[in-house]
Order: sequence, then structure tokens, then C-alpha cells
Amino acid sequence: MFVKKIIEERLSVNVLSVTPLSGGDINEVLHLKTSQGEYVVKCNSRESYPEMFAKEAKGLKLIFTHGFNTPSVVDTFTNGAHQFLILDYIPTEKASKTFWIRFANQLSLLHQNSNEFFGLDDNNFIGSLPQNNQRSATWEEFFIQARLKPLIKISFDRGLLNRSHLDMFDSLFTKLKELIPIEHPALLHGDLWSGNILCGSNQQPVLIDPAVYYGHREADISMTRMFGGFDPVFLEYYNDLYPLEKGWENRIAIHNLYPNLVHLILFGRSYLGSIESLIKKFN
Repeated sequence: MFVKKIIEERLSVNVLSVTPLSGGDINEVLHLKTSQGEYVVKCNSRESYPEMFAKEAKGLKLIFTHGFNTPSVVDTFTNGAHQFLILDYIPTEKASKTFWIRFANQLSLLHQNSNEFFGLDDNNFIGSLPQNNQRSATWEEFFIQARLKPLIKISFDRGLLNRSHLDMFDSLFTKLKELIPIEHPALLHGDLWSGNILCGSNQQPVLIDPAVYYGHREADISMTRMFGGFDPVFLEYYNDLYPLEKGWENRIAIHNLYPNLVHLILFGRSYLGSIESLIKKFN
């Protein structure tokens, strides 16, 4: 296996075993046991997803710097047509109530890290899609210009949305300022579904696969409700620690327009219905 040889040379180790892990549609993800420890190795096309793993490594380090556990980044590099990310392997265990309370505490602290602007100092990825993090002074501007409009254009160009959808989005845009309460920019994971949270040893929460930026914290909270998998005790404790503004549950569908558009582009029309149901409310 070519990855085995590359990693042995890169880390100066002997690879004892290689086990495939679930990695989505674009990455080959492997669990390697070596003479010097266990690692997760991610590999994909250098040309198709330029600097993806460098951006992911930067996001992991940013989250870790602000107090949330992430896998340690061992190395990121390119080799021929491929790029690689090597992370420390995180053994996992079944999550208990203790885990969800700790997760609520750590996420509330992460979200209290602020910035003078919405966005980030560079762009990154969400899934396999480039993510625009252009700086904006307000969440309304950022959400429209950097989150929704780029994906609406891609969806329209691919025939996934039509002109009437665009008109309805335009109508929604005029209402966002009055619908979404003003908050300071918060450091977000950016792709906070249950598959990107691990229960590490001793019930320690660990975040993986970030799409970080400074945004409205309801965007992270809303995504936790998109696919399920989060114990209700998490939100109870989060709300006690860092209360959400009144009416946040009514805004879940608004903030989840972004991940729904991501999935519309990546996986097709099965996500169109939920997008249509939201935007029709404003027309």
C-alpha cells in the first residue's frame, strides 16, 4: 500500500497495521498502528482540494488554542498528486451524561471567544466545498454574502434551484436583520453535526473536521439539531451556562439553510424540500 510506505518514510516508523475508517466521499481515511503510536491518516487529491488539510490543521489548532480538545496535528504535507494529514488517533468510548455536560461547558466557552469581525483571516472548506470567510461587520451581511449567496449561485448554475427560488431568497434577505438578534462574533466549529464529535477517554469531548470561522453562535447550535445524535441534556446545560436569545428555536431553520444548501449541492434534490419550506414562509 503506497500510504504505508509514505508514512513510514515521513515519520521514520514501522507501520504494523492499516485499517480503513469512514472518511466521506473525498478522503481516504486510515487508522495506522505503528512502532511509535497510533495515527489517523487522511489522504485526497492535491489538485482537486488545494490546501484542504493545511486549512483543517489550522482550524483544529485554533479550536484547541481556545480550550476545546482536538486530535493533535502530527503533520500535513503533499506527495506527488496527493496531500496528507496525520493526526493522533483518539480512542473512543460510549458517551454518558457526563460527556454531554462537559461538551456543553466547553462549547459555551468556545463560543465566548470573540473577534472584531465575522469571518476568518482566510478561506477554508465545509465538506468538499470551498468556504468563503470574507470579513464582514455584521452577521446579516456575512450570512448573505459569504454563506448563502455563493451556494445559491452554484445550486442555480447546476439546475438545483430555479428563478423563483432566487426571488424567494431575495425576499428572505430583506428580513434577516429583524429576524436574527445581534450578537458578537463567536468562534464556531462550523460543521457541528454529531459525526464530528468524539467521546474520548474518560468522557472527554473531542472535535474533529472543523470548518471554523467567527459567526453567530446560533449557526453552530442549529446544526446540532439538523441530523440528531445530541443528548437533550447538552442544550439544557448550554443554555444555563450561556443563554441563547429568546426565539432561537424559531431561527434554527434559517441558520440551517447553509448546511442544507451544502448538502443540496453535494447530495442532490432530497434536500430541496426543507429549503423550499423555509423560504416560502417569507413570500
